[in-house]
Amino acid sequence: MIPRSFEYSAPGTLDEAVALLQKLGSDAKILSGGQSLIPMMKLRLASPPHIVDINRIPGLDYITEKDGFLRIGALVRESDLERSELVRSRFPILVDTTSVIADPLVRNQATVCGNLAHGDPANDHPATMLALGAIVVAVGPRGERDVPVENFFPALFTTALEADEILREIKIPIPPPSTGGAYLKLERKVGDYATAGVAVQITLNNSGACTAAAGIGLTNVGFTPIKAVKAEAFVKGKQLDQAAVKQASEIAAGESHPVDDIRGPADYKRDLVRVLTARAIVRALERVKGGV
Repeated sequence: MIPRSFEYSAPGTLDEAVALLQKLGSDAKILSGGQSLIPMMKLRLASPPHIVDINRIPGLDYITEKDGFLRIGALVRESDLERSELVRSRFPILVDTTSVIADPLVRNQATVCGNLAHGDPANDHPATMLALGAIVVAVGPRGERDVPVENFFPALFTTALEADEILREIKIPIPPPSTGGAYLKLERKVGDYATAGVAVQITLNNSGACTAAAGIGLTNVGFTPIKAVKAEAFVKGKQLDQAAVKQASEIAAGESHPVDDIRGPADYKRDLVRVLTARAIVRALERVKGGV
């Protein structure tokens, strides 16, 4: 199908883009990678009257470490994240995540920030950002504000961004030593949305017990991305032996809220969360010890 007609703007600065959003309000939609927006427009599931293309704004394609955070700019493509030596060395969980998104053609265009801004619980990065304790930086006419990612997804396909705000940056705390993470998902075929996915990030102390730093995020098993807070609380302070991993995975499965659909019945998806959580914890532990 062909999208409905729309007006198009390509501002050259962030200030111009914000001014356009302030003027147009809910009639405008931001275009960065467009790998979610454009297909929805072609199917006429979305028909924004005005597109604001931010791809010509310079200085938004950075991946850098600054002030204790990994910072990912609004125009960083999935493929940029996949190739970044900084990301590969410090955040293998991000490589896990980006490498299972769609296919190389999509990853060359899709943006990491757009993956969050779309607000789709089936997207992969939200769960990983929940596990990592990321912060979303929004910029608008009232200035800049930080939004903890656990507060960023209030409802289905809804984010905490105001109509006149742009997601400028994602900030991820640099992990302490003895930290490991992993993202695992099951999909019906390569490039598909997850039937279910689990992200885990844990830090161990000198005795091998999990410290206060533990994050578990769930993909596509609820109407929003899920932060498995009960499972996180359970693993803190514990030696993650086989019994503890088993119990943590069962708790995480209990925090999921899947529904029956073409990817399978709810009970199957809930059990999949259990299995993937256990496997992700084990892989995260292996990475703490220097494994890949």
